Amino acid sequence: MRPRQSRPRLLQAMLDAFSLPDLRRRILITLGILVIFRFVAHVPIPGVDLDALQKLFASNALLGMLDLFSGGAMRQMSVAAMGVYPYITASIIMTLLVPVIPALQALSQEGEAGRNKINLITHWLTVPFAGLSGYGQLIILQRSQVIPQDIGALPMFTMVISLIAGTIFLVWLGELITEYGIGNGVSIIIFGGIVAGFPQLVIQGSVFAGNPLGLILYVLIVLATVLAIVVFTEAHRRVPVQYARSVFRGGRMYRQSGSTHIPMRVNSAGMIPLIFAMSLVLFPGVIASYFIRPGQPGFADTIYSIFGTSSITYWVLYFVLSIAFTFFYTVVTYQQQDLPGTLQKQGGFIPGIRPGKNTSSYLNSVIIRITWAGALFLGFVAVMPFIAQRISGINIQLSSLGLIIVVGVILDTMKQLEAQLVMRRYEGFIK
Repeated sequence: MRPRQSRPRLLQAMLDAFSLPDLRRRILITLGILVIFRFVAHVPIPGVDLDALQKLFASNALLGMLDLFSGGAMRQMSVAAMGVYPYITASIIMTLLVPVIPALQALSQEGEAGRNKINLITHWLTVPFAGLSGYGQLIILQRSQVIPQDIGALPMFTMVISLIAGTIFLVWLGELITEYGIGNGVSIIIFGGIVAGFPQLVIQGSVFAGNPLGLILYVLIVLATVLAIVVFTEAHRRVPVQYARSVFRGGRMYRQSGSTHIPMRVNSAGMIPLIFAMSLVLFPGVIASYFIRPGQPGFADTIYSIFGTSSITYWVLYFVLSIAFTFFYTVVTYQQQDLPGTLQKQGGFIPGIRPGKNTSSYLNSVIIRITWAGALFLGFVAVMPFIAQRISGINIQLSSLGLIIVVGVILDTMKQLEAQLVMRRYEGFIK
């Protein structure tokens, strides 16, 4: 047997993780739930013409990009076709409403009990969102003759309920992962769907085997983007903070001070701005694609050509909206955290900055400056597939949003494994 010191760090950390019964159980539970998710993704809803659905996806590039996030579930119109995205939509809306609605703001300040109530409201809000999204998808498929035109109300209702049940079931699986497994469950479910679509990307890449130089260049650009995602995900500005406290010794009061820092992330918005931007940019093209009639050019063809994924307008809007939504989401979440007020309540202060209004102005200026870097980074990641295709000449449906989700989930899961191993005095994955 090779000595422990001679083994690669990552391999040794994996062996240490599986050598611990409770950590091994968490990892196996996570993997088992992902297997269940992939089985569910292949259960089609009743009444769908799968042959017509395959032809529709073959002729619609926008749907192919959306299908990447569902891991092929949308292409088969399974009960998991919508994934957990209605829940993500409900979560984003609740995040934006909490600082606006006084009742929700009061709930957010009640600690764990308040957060549980907000989480319950989010779950209930997921149901109508899933129903509306599912019904909209079915109507669009019906107009494309994937679903019979004369389908009755009861079969349509059954399909909608199936889609709602699939979304809620996936959310429940995600929460099981969060509670009994490793990592954020909902994020890992999304991760599983995206990774399941990677073999299709490999097959697409094999088509361009006749252009090896372009394929190598495309892969290098993707790898450089992944490296940039890792750097900007971990990058943060440390704002020094000092805390003054009083202690009694020998009947006398002494003042002591401790120092720490506030880690302000360069990309504190994560992938949320890309979700917002992609939703807005894709929406006109997706709707227009279902009104196109072969041999009858019209207004729908013009809209589709403008907002299609091969249009320069699509990528310019994607870049601009990604930057705009990064600032919007960062400012909203920063105001919700109320860092200046929290520092003042805890007796903390930034050296050289007076508490109160001056501290608030200073932190605002810092968050705006570092958000510029995060916003431009997200804008670059958004248009990376377009740049890679133009430089290399390789046309592969790779989603920048999918990349940032995959990298973010992997980093978060590795950190949780690292924490579990460090608690047991083992070396982890991250140096």
